[in-house]
Amino acid sequence: MENDFIEMMEPTPKLHSKRCKLISFLIKIFLQFSIYIIALVVWYIFDYFIAIATLLLSFIIMGIIRSKMRNSVIPPKQREYQYNDQGIADWFTAKELCFENIKE
Repeated sequence: MENDFIEMMEPTPKLHSKRCKLISFLIKIFLQFSIYIIALVVWYIFDYFIAIATLLLSFIIMGIIRSKMRNSVIPPKQREYQYNDQGIADWFTAKELCFENIKE
C-alpha cells in the first residue's frame, strides 16, 4: 500500500509569456472570487435572503464549472491528484488558450 503511487505523466505546464500569465491569473480570480462578487451584487440589488440563496447556488455552479475545466484539460491518469484554482487555470490556459507557450 505504501508503494502505490499515481503515475505522473505530465507536469503542470509553465506559462512564460505575460499574456498567458495574465489570462491564467484572471481565470484563477474568476474561479476563486466570482461567487462572492455575485452574492454581493444580488444583495445590493435585491435582499440578503436572495443573496444567501444565490451564494449557495453559485457554489454549486462554480463547482461544476471548475470540474468541467479540470476534466477537459488534465490527462485522465492525473485526475486523481488534487489541483487548486491556480493549477486548473494554468492547465486550462496552456492547453486551450496558449498552445505555443508550453515548455516542460
